[in-house]
Amino acid sequence: MSQLPSLEQATIDAVLGHASRATLPFQRANRPGPYATAFWFNELVASDGDDETVRQYLVTAAEQTRMELAEVTIRPELCDPAPSAEKLLMTSFAEGWTHLDGLGVAVMPTGGLHTYADRKGWRWRTDEITDGIAARAEDIASITAEPVTAYVLAHDVGAEGERDQAVVVGALARAADGTIRWSTELPQGCVGAPVFFGLRLEGDSFKLVCAGVALPTDDHGFGHHPVATFDRIRAALGTAVAPGERRRWWRRRS
Repeated sequence: MSQLPSLEQATIDAVLGHASRATLPFQRANRPGPYATAFWFNELVASDGDDETVRQYLVTAAEQTRMELAEVTIRPELCDPAPSAEKLLMTSFAEGWTHLDGLGVAVMPTGGLHTYADRKGWRWRTDEITDGIAARAEDIASITAEPVTAYVLAHDVGAEGERDQAVVVGALARAADGTIRWSTELPQGCVGAPVFFGLRLEGDSFKLVCAGVALPTDDHGFGHHPVATFDRIRAALGTAVAPGERRRWWRRRS
């Protein structure tokens, strides 16, 4: 088997090292599809020296949230201690998401998930996509029409319906209309997942960047899947949640 180029392997290792516990597979309960992946994200609200306040939520592709009863697979490594149940049924699922206008992205406050875990006697032990990894405008500007190797961290659908985590290797490029796109069609279950790339710095070093969210396929431009980038997601978050709703968001201080 041929060896992966050093940057490619190092980026895969970095993705798994920073985000292997950031993803959650979900699907419609009691009947097939749609299947998708969501991930935990910490929005930096305020920073005062070493003290940071973040607001935490799940992020995924908005189109995949349009179901009333969803089944979320609870991976044991995301919980302390591991819960007895492997599935979480979420009623009124579609109503729990806030859609970011024009981006094809939806976010869900994680307060309910933390409350559920507390009631069951365990705590979430997750990785989150953080402010330091989520792409900024200058990171997205570095993506041109020339494809750059990229990675989707997601849960595909196995032959028996299992939702194992996988790193899907592909590429990102900027289409003629300016949108950022994934190069190939993703396996079933991978829509909504985070997309990463390694931004090369001086020497052999690189910066791990989460470009954004893999969206469902369309018929425009390079590749199949547009990617909603984090520079635009950040800009939309400030007005996405009305002030009266902010008490639902789970906050923590570092």
